[in-house]
Amino acid sequence: MNFLVENWGFVLKGLWMTVRLALVILLFTTIISAVFGVLATLKSRLLRLAIHGYVELFRSIPLIVNVFFIFFGAPMLGLDLSPFAAVVTGLTLWGSANGIEIVRGGLESVSRHQWKSAWTLGLRPWQIYLHVIAPQSMKAILPAYTGLLTMLVQATSLGALVGVGEFLKVGQIIVERSTVMTGVSPAFSVYGLVLLVYFVICSLLSWLSRYLERRLGRPAMRVTRQGV
Repeated sequence: MNFLVENWGFVLKGLWMTVRLALVILLFTTIISAVFGVLATLKSRLLRLAIHGYVELFRSIPLIVNVFFIFFGAPMLGLDLSPFAAVVTGLTLWGSANGIEIVRGGLESVSRHQWKSAWTLGLRPWQIYLHVIAPQSMKAILPAYTGLLTMLVQATSLGALVGVGEFLKVGQIIVERSTVMTGVSPAFSVYGLVLLVYFVICSLLSWLSRYLERRLGRPAMRVTRQGV
């Protein structure tokens, strides 16, 4: 384990790059998913068809192909994207395509009676979405959306394929360097550490999801008990 101690600063730098990559991707994915997920429930047929086309296109492309297409295709269109920006773009396009469907499905799972009642009360569309539909749809959206976020965090490791100095790439460099210098490959220990770190991050996301689900479920339970 001495090689990990000797390269600890390098390891932390790679971990921080992975965290940055994940945070940017999750932020953009969440914004796009929320906005277009709501727009996908509107009455405009043309708008819904356009969003459906976007969703079907990027959901049908494997993640690794999407990242390679953005990384190698962007320069052909005159876009000089860094490896970091290319990975963010590729994963965000794929993640938001799946996120839009999750948000749309969650919103449409709310009973039509709730929509009609809100309209009867004279609420504006944005008030209906914000105060009536969104709170009720969160219990349907959260589990699936957390699963998507977990997949995106794991997918940040694809950055190693296009030169992003994230956690997996750092691990590869350490293994190669140690093998050349000492003649012994520390691959098992290094990749074991990589596995452990991804496990901890994804477990924290799952725990947060379960915590939010319990918090969202408490008011409903109280109302039910009081009604009984």
